[in-house]
Amino acid sequence: MGLLPNKSNRYALLGLILLAGCQAKAPVIYSVYPQIGNMGEPITIYGSFFGERRDESYVTIAGAQPTSMSYLEWLNYKITLRVPEFGEAGLVYVYVDGKKSNGVLFANQAAMPRRLQDGEGGLGPRIVTVTPLSGTTGTPVNISGSGFGTSRGSGGVYFSWNAEIPASAPAGARLQEYAEVSETDFGYELWTDREIRVYVPDGAVSGNMEVRTAKGSSPPLFFDLAGKPGTKIFRDKRIYTIGYSVNVKTGEAEQPNTLYLWIPRPAVSPAQRNLELLSSSMEPFVESYRGTCLYKIDNLAANSDVHINLSWKVEVYGVETALKPQSIKQEANSPVSAANIQSGPNLPSDDPRIKSLAASILGRERNPYVRAQRIYEWMLDGNIAFENVQAGDVLSALEEKKADAYLSVLLYCTLLRAADIPCLPVSGVLVSRDRQTMNHYWAEFWVDSFGWIPADPAMGAGAIPAPFSVNPGTQERADFYFGNIDSQRIAFSRGFINLSPMDPRGRTVVHSRSFSLQNLWEEVVGSVEAYSSLWGDVTITGIYAQ
Repeated sequence: MGLLPNKSNRYALLGLILLAGCQAKAPVIYSVYPQIGNMGEPITIYGSFFGERRDESYVTIAGAQPTSMSYLEWLNYKITLRVPEFGEAGLVYVYVDGKKSNGVLFANQAAMPRRLQDGEGGLGPRIVTVTPLSGTTGTPVNISGSGFGTSRGSGGVYFSWNAEIPASAPAGARLQEYAEVSETDFGYELWTDREIRVYVPDGAVSGNMEVRTAKGSSPPLFFDLAGKPGTKIFRDKRIYTIGYSVNVKTGEAEQPNTLYLWIPRPAVSPAQRNLELLSSSMEPFVESYRGTCLYKIDNLAANSDVHINLSWKVEVYGVETALKPQSIKQEANSPVSAANIQSGPNLPSDDPRIKSLAASILGRERNPYVRAQRIYEWMLDGNIAFENVQAGDVLSALEEKKADAYLSVLLYCTLLRAADIPCLPVSGVLVSRDRQTMNHYWAEFWVDSFGWIPADPAMGAGAIPAPFSVNPGTQERADFYFGNIDSQRIAFSRGFINLSPMDPRGRTVVHSRSFSLQNLWEEVVGSVEAYSSLWGDVTITGIYAQ
């Protein structure tokens, strides 16, 4: 007869059982075969730690859970089952004892479009693998396949994007929308005919991703946006049609001569989308040149007039963010971070006075989101008087302790960069309730794995004329304009647009404190002794609010 364990042995045995349960490993998927299939067809999942029996374990494919009858085989290293009904593509997961495996992509053959062919019979782009299949904003992604083209040209990589749909919208109003990998955020690292390396763009959400070229679009694959330290919501959509003009009057002139005009374009971002040029009274020399339209006018005659009128349509969304600061992880070697913490003439973040002030405001705080918030609160806590200054720079604003919207944003961005927080000033126009506009400036700062976050010190301080102010709802104004922004504005530049003269002999003109932060607006080359230019204000010709 065996001996029963004594009391101490029973506790030891119970401890071993509990320890073994705590150390049970999560299931791991190595591969899925085939990677593309149809509903009802068998697929096999290879991996480890599935268990020798299914019991309460299960598999999901793109969120769909197969019925019990669908499972054909369940072993510790292999699962075979029939594909349930699901959408275009999605991740396969295995769940064992409450533990979830890594995800592996599986695509629906029936939902995949046929590859397109160009007029010469060349195949359109095709994605074979994407590594990794999930990530957050700023995650580097390697795409392999074929038909991408030897250079990007007009092509791009697109991730899913969506906005909040108002309750009044009709059923079925949502359409698939995409966020393109951002060139201004250094999103493209490599582009060859068989391989593309990009960074997940700001504003992307879980859903289909695809490659687009002049030969067509690739069949979409599912990419999972997971692990972000918070949420970003795009809402309050407004569609604006706008117009603005340049009038040039020439005095004394002899040919040959040339006049170059860099006319601002509305900026493109996750919150400002679907830009469309409705009309231009003159064909641009380059339609899109570093955030501007470049116009070239040859051989101006003496005492002549030139008029250029542009009209655009653009969608603008308000942005609301909510972050968990404790979940933020700073990434090393982020291209966005490296490019947007540099000191410069307009943002002298390496000045000892700026460095000293930033250090005194922040103390030992290291979290980038909290640091940005503390600097914002310091500016609104009576340390800076928001007044109509019209002149000066960051250092004079700091010395005099007063600033307008323009200087307050430059000061805010300078302090952020001194604190090693990537940021950029944004310029554009506010739109009043009666469709008037005024030049305005705000900021965006970058948080790794989350993206750009808006802040508007002048709006937060209530330093904007009443017709242009927006009621943020139940939140206090100062709280709202840190992390959130309204849709009653149109951005023309995100950061400073640095342009180079077209001719070293040219005479250039700069317009400061305008609706675009660009270093060059006009350049005349040749025998033009005198001319004048009149740049019209941005006018609102139509608004559609959703």
